[in-house]
Amino acid sequence: MIALGALGWLSAATGAPLMLASFGASCVLLFGYPDSHFSQPRNAIGGHVLAATIGVATVAVFGEHWSAMALAVATAIAAMKLTRTVHPPAGSTAIIAVHLHAHAGFLVLPALSGAALLVVCAALYNNALEHRRYPLYWW
Repeated sequence: MIALGALGWLSAATGAPLMLASFGASCVLLFGYPDSHFSQPRNAIGGHVLAATIGVATVAVFGEHWSAMALAVATAIAAMKLTRTVHPPAGSTAIIAVHLHAHAGFLVLPALSGAALLVVCAALYNNALEHRRYPLYWW
């Protein structure tokens, strides 16, 4: 709640879009399953940024269409597997980018900034608990 609250508060305070629906699913992994490889910073941040990049490129070439959304997700999955940045919630980031007709700025706000803030919050929270250590690796 605090992590998504921080994203929401910063969005309202700065006028910068920091919230994505896919971040809710990211929180399930980051806070509920911090030992998962899908939860590590490389995956959480890299997966969202890579999927956002693919979504932006796909909408630029094919426009907003259900087939473009499907292509963006399939391409994002393949790219995340190739780069070892698989983060399942990022698949929906690709759909969101196509649906919003996102431009290059979407890569920084909200994809990179929002995912990075979630990872910082996850590190603070998980390391405050005696039986947890997060992240297992940064990159």
